[in-house]
Amino acid sequence: MIEVCIKGKKGLSRVACIGHLSIGFFKSYPSHLMTTLPQTQGKTIPDAWDYKGNPAQRSNTGGWTAAATILGVEACERLTTMGIGVNLVTYLTGTMHLGNASSANTVTNFLGTSFMLCLLGGFLADTFIGRYLTIAIFATIQATGVAILTTSTIIPSLHPPKCTSDKPCVDASNMQLMVLYIALYTTALGMGGLKSSVSGFGSDQFDDSDKGEKKQMVKFFNWFFFFISIGSLTAVTVLVYIQDHLGRGWGYGICVCAILVALLVFLTGTKRYRFKKLVGSPITQIAVVFVAAWRKRHLELPSDSSLFFNLDHIHETLWKTKQMLPHSRQFRFLDKAAIKEAKAEGNVSWEERKWYLTTLTDVEEVKMVLRMLPIWASTIMFWTVYAQMSTFSVSQATTMNRHIGSKFQIPPASLTVFFVGSILLTVPIYDRVITPIARKVLNNPQGLTPLQRIGVGLVFSIFAMVAAALTEIKRLRVANNPMSVFWLVPQFFFVGSGEAFTYIGQLDFFLRECPKGMKTMSTGLFLSTLSLGFFFSSLLVTLVHKVTRHHQPWLADDLNQGKLYAFYWLLAMLSGLNLVIYLLCAKWYVYKDKRLAAEGIQLEEPDTACH
Repeated sequence: MIEVCIKGKKGLSRVACIGHLSIGFFKSYPSHLMTTLPQTQGKTIPDAWDYKGNPAQRSNTGGWTAAATILGVEACERLTTMGIGVNLVTYLTGTMHLGNASSANTVTNFLGTSFMLCLLGGFLADTFIGRYLTIAIFATIQATGVAILTTSTIIPSLHPPKCTSDKPCVDASNMQLMVLYIALYTTALGMGGLKSSVSGFGSDQFDDSDKGEKKQMVKFFNWFFFFISIGSLTAVTVLVYIQDHLGRGWGYGICVCAILVALLVFLTGTKRYRFKKLVGSPITQIAVVFVAAWRKRHLELPSDSSLFFNLDHIHETLWKTKQMLPHSRQFRFLDKAAIKEAKAEGNVSWEERKWYLTTLTDVEEVKMVLRMLPIWASTIMFWTVYAQMSTFSVSQATTMNRHIGSKFQIPPASLTVFFVGSILLTVPIYDRVITPIARKVLNNPQGLTPLQRIGVGLVFSIFAMVAAALTEIKRLRVANNPMSVFWLVPQFFFVGSGEAFTYIGQLDFFLRECPKGMKTMSTGLFLSTLSLGFFFSSLLVTLVHKVTRHHQPWLADDLNQGKLYAFYWLLAMLSGLNLVIYLLCAKWYVYKDKRLAAEGIQLEEPDTACH
C-alpha cells in the first residue's frame, strides 16, 4: 500500500499517516484556512481540498473519474450483504442445524446490527476521520469478517457434521457458534461503516454550486442505485447458485475477493478525490441542547423570544451554515437551553459555555428532529415485514417444487430476484405513470408527497402478509405433493413494490425535513428504522415461539408441522394497526416549508444531492 503523508506546515507538527491519507490532516488543518480558501476564476472548488491539503483543482480532482472508483465499493458491499443475508437462513438450518425460529433471529439480528452501525460509521466520519478513511477502514473490516465466515465453512471442525440416515443431526457447538457470530458481526460492522459514507463521499466529488457538476451529481445517484441493483441481482442469482452447488466457501470467498479488489480500486483514486472539512456530528448538538436545558430546568422561560440567545449574538463565521428559524411553542422545556444568565456571562466565550448555553436556532433544529420521530417510529413495522423475505419465505421455498424443466432447480434464496425485480419495475412505473396522474389529481408538482409514498408502501406490506398467509395455508394442504415455488411470487412482489415506495419516501422525507447540516444524521435515522424493524422481527419471533411451542408451534423446525400462516396473519394485523397510527401521525405532521412559510421565512432549496 502506498503511504501518503502530509508535510507539516508552519505552526503544525507532522502527523502520523494511516493508509493513503492522514487522519491528522482533517483535525489539524487550520480552521480559518478551511473556511476562507481563495477561488481563482473558478479553477478551484470553494469548500474542497485534495489529498495534500491544497485547494481542490476543478480540472484534476473529483468528477466521474473519482466517482467511478467509489461506485465499485457500493456494488461489492451490496453483493456481500445480499449474498450473505438472503441465503444465510438455509446455511443455519441445513449446515449449523439450528431451528427455524433461531435461524430467523440470527439473520434479522445480523442485518439489524449492520444498519444500526450506520449511526456509528456516520458519527466517526463526521466527527473524527472523514468519509474517505471511514470507507477504507470499514471495507477492510468487512473483508476480514467475510474471510472468517469463509474459513468457518471450509474447516470441518468449525461446523457440525452432515446428517445421515445412520447419524442423527448434531447441533452446532458453542465454539462453532462463537466463530460464526464473530464472523457475522465483524462483517456487520464493516457494512455499517460503508453504508454511512459511500453515497456521501461520492456526492463530495461534484460541486453542487456549479450547474454542470450538479447535473452530473444527479446522474451519479442514478448510477449509484443502478450499481446497488446490479450487486443485489448478482448476489441472489449467481452468488446464491454458487453457494448451493459449489459450496459456501466458494460463494463467500468470491465476496472477499470482490471487496478487496473494490478497496484496491478505491485507494488508487486517492489523488483524484475531493475532501470536505469535518463538520462534527449533529448528535453532539442534540446532546448539548438537552444537557443545557436540564441544567437550567429551574429557570423561568422569558415571555419574549427575542431575549433568547440566538445566531445574531455570535460571530457570523460560526453560523454561516445555519438558517435562522422562528421560535415555536412545542417542546418548550428545551427553550431553557437558550436562556442567557447574567452571572454566567463574564469573559467566558460562547464556545466554552456551549454545554450550558446554546442558540435558539439550535434548539429549534432539535425540535425539528423530535417532530419527525412519530413518523420514524410508525415506519419500523414495514421493515419487520420486509425481514420475513429473507427468513421464513426462504424456508417456505425449501419445501416447495423449485424445478424448471427436468434438470434445473432454483436455489431457495434466488426467489429474492422477484423481490429485486419488483423494485426495479415499480420505480419507472411510478416515475412515468403514477407521478403525472398524481400531479393532475392532487395538484402537487412532485406527484405523491413523501408521507403519501410511505403510506402506499405500508398498504403494500399488509397485502404481502395476507398473500403470504394464504399461500402458506394452500402449501400445507398439498404438503405431500409440493406446489410450485412461484406461488411465493406475490408476497415478494408486494414487499418489493412496497420498498420502492417506502424507502424512497422515507429518504425524501428525512432529507427534506431535517435541519440544514443534519442530513447525515437524518439518513442514519432513516436507516435505523430498517435496523429496528429487523430487531422487532427477532423479538416477535422469540415471543411467538415461546408462547406456542408447548402446543402446536407456529414456527416449528418442520414447517409442515407448524402454523406459519398464523404468524403471517399476526403480522398483517399489526401492520394494519400500524397503518392507522401512521395516518394519524402523518395528519398531525406539518411540512417544514409550510411551517416556515407561515412565519414568512423562505426555505432554501433541499439538498437533493443527498439522495
